[in-house]
Amino acid sequence: MTPVRALRLIVVGVRTHVSYMSRSPIEITFAVLVPLVYATLAVYLFRAADDPDRLLTAAVGAGLMGIWSSVLFGSGGAVQNQRWLGTLETLVASPTPLWLVLLPITLATAVIGTYAMGATVIWGAVLFGVPLDFAHPLLFLAAVPVCVLALGMMGLLLAATFVLLRNANALANPLDAPVWLLSGMLVPVTVLPDWTRPVSWALPTTWGSKAVHAATSGGSGSAGVLVPMAVAVGLGTAYALLAVLVLGRVERRARAAATLALA
Repeated sequence: MTPVRALRLIVVGVRTHVSYMSRSPIEITFAVLVPLVYATLAVYLFRAADDPDRLLTAAVGAGLMGIWSSVLFGSGGAVQNQRWLGTLETLVASPTPLWLVLLPITLATAVIGTYAMGATVIWGAVLFGVPLDFAHPLLFLAAVPVCVLALGMMGLLLAATFVLLRNANALANPLDAPVWLLSGMLVPVTVLPDWTRPVSWALPTTWGSKAVHAATSGGSGSAGVLVPMAVAVGLGTAYALLAVLVLGRVERRARAAATLALA
């Protein structure tokens, strides 16, 4: 498959899955309510800690948590839906590589999840009076798509196991809180135990979150935003390449074990 055809497939796939999820009552409810709950809890927690200067950071962190939840459960739910509809086996048997089938799903869930960022920031400003004083507004607008892309690449790698498992939620449920905690989306990774640092550094979500927070609060200048963005892109690319390799092995194992269908 030529790069042009692969890019066209990704664009069409993202558009199709975004349209599908935007018409799903469950997806809409989840995308609308969960980020607002995260934002409310985060603002109250930071206010209780007498740290009003970080209320905007709390709102942005809640938005990142909402994006991750959308990617995690959206990717697992999409694969599960294909299995329930009886189309997963057809997709696996098609000439198109499986990673090109799953990549638009993960990217579409990340695109839907970007609503969480805008919703939490506006919710905090309107309801709690959080000042929208971003240290680097333009870099913030650039850092958010990079973070979303990093989240999508991590979702693609996780989708490899979602194909293998009959119940994808069995893996998605316990991965929600640990990943956003290890990634420093709401609280800095420096407050976590030292043994968690290598795990955090290996996650592209950590560097994407660091870039977004640096653009929000400042402190390290533009380099504090651009360097984490570059690392997030590099790790995201590595995760995508690893996902391609893992998907090939998982696909062969799923075929041999006959676990693609429900029964």
